[in-house]
Amino acid sequence: MSTGNEELGKAREKIDAIDAELQKLISQRARVAEEVREIKLRNGGAAGDHYRPAREAEVLKRAMARNEGPLPDEMMARLMREIMSACLALEAPLSVAYLGPEGTYTQAAVYKHFGHQVAARAVSAIDEIFRDVESGIASYGVVPIENSTEGVVSSTLDLLANTPLSICGEVWLPVHHQLLSRHERIEDVQVVYAHPQSFAQCRRWLDTRLPGAAREPLASNGAAAKRVAESGQGAAIASAAAGELYGLRVLAANVEDDPNNTTRFLVIGRQNPEITGADRTSLVCSAPSGGEAGALFRLLEPFAGAGINLSKIESRPSRRGVWDYNFFLDLEGHRAEAHVAQALEEVRKRSAFFKILGSYPRAVM
Repeated sequence: MSTGNEELGKAREKIDAIDAELQKLISQRARVAEEVREIKLRNGGAAGDHYRPAREAEVLKRAMARNEGPLPDEMMARLMREIMSACLALEAPLSVAYLGPEGTYTQAAVYKHFGHQVAARAVSAIDEIFRDVESGIASYGVVPIENSTEGVVSSTLDLLANTPLSICGEVWLPVHHQLLSRHERIEDVQVVYAHPQSFAQCRRWLDTRLPGAAREPLASNGAAAKRVAESGQGAAIASAAAGELYGLRVLAANVEDDPNNTTRFLVIGRQNPEITGADRTSLVCSAPSGGEAGALFRLLEPFAGAGINLSKIESRPSRRGVWDYNFFLDLEGHRAEAHVAQALEEVRKRSAFFKILGSYPRAVM
């Protein structure tokens, strides 16, 4: 009769053998990825043009579809994401700009979408992300666009209306805020630092637990954690990763008012991804001036006629005139699909201003 130690030893031998086979297969995949790079270069592809949003979305969807457990589908996709990231980095790590400093949720969105083998470049403001990608300093940028409880990030919308870049991907990131500090007791906190959106997402918790503490907004939650780490005073609302990075104590966990709190980010670059069959198109347009009744209805009517679902509509002042607005739309489908293309062309004809911001794969995980 075998003992427990013998059974454990045999199980570990199986794991070791599987690990060796996995390592061999990953190396084989990396070599084929190098072959793909060489084929592209021989056929006129540009060096550094090795990230394909549509292709990567398809690979991740297939990884989830063939998953047999016991690991969850998203965990399997995350493992595949890291393998893909490492293989892409064999040519050169992708440079991706994000709202810094280190420890922000935008940085977490970068790693979720691209994997950890990228050259993540921290900048201090959202407009700097656009400038870095427009100038070629970064290949891509990741910018926050909306939160499930607090709505859109207006500055991102305004920048999208005027950039030559395209949206080429999206990231959905569950956001769980921690109250981080060097203090040992929550009662010692006299000031809280955070991004304004984070204050809004934690308003009820702060009103109940820290009603007397001052609230000082900063450009990012990473900056808030860094401020508290350097000063030793107050507390920051930021991620658990930021707490680990800056050596801060978690005084209270998950202080967001909505446990389903989620932020959506956009990936901006120069690519126009191909059709995947699970795509989203974003655009901005405006109705002709004059204030005629039904102008917005007539502008958007072609989408209803084509059976196209609008998943979001937001208005922003156009800055072309008083009470003149741009309408930012998200619709289901790709601009290259015939029925979508036809509807977009009809909307373009009816618009005073019209710009397609991008067609891109919907978030896979």
